[in-house]
Amino acid sequence: MPESSPPDASGATTAAPAVPPPSFVKLAMRNMVRKGRQSLLHFGLTAVGLSSLLLLLAWFGRPTLPQ
Repeated sequence: MPESSPPDASGATTAAPAVPPPSFVKLAMRNMVRKGRQSLLHFGLTAVGLSSLLLLLAWFGRPTLPQ
């Protein structure tokens, strides 16, 4: 049930513009659009780093076959 402001003396409710604060995701997306080149650079570095980490873990965990 939505909250409403208390009625005035005249009996009418005052409609206060209740604008919810923007969510974290919305702020992050807005920031990413504003800093487009920097965001793409950071995304690329993260992708390369994560791929490297997964390859390194796969190399350390590779099975050893008897000769």
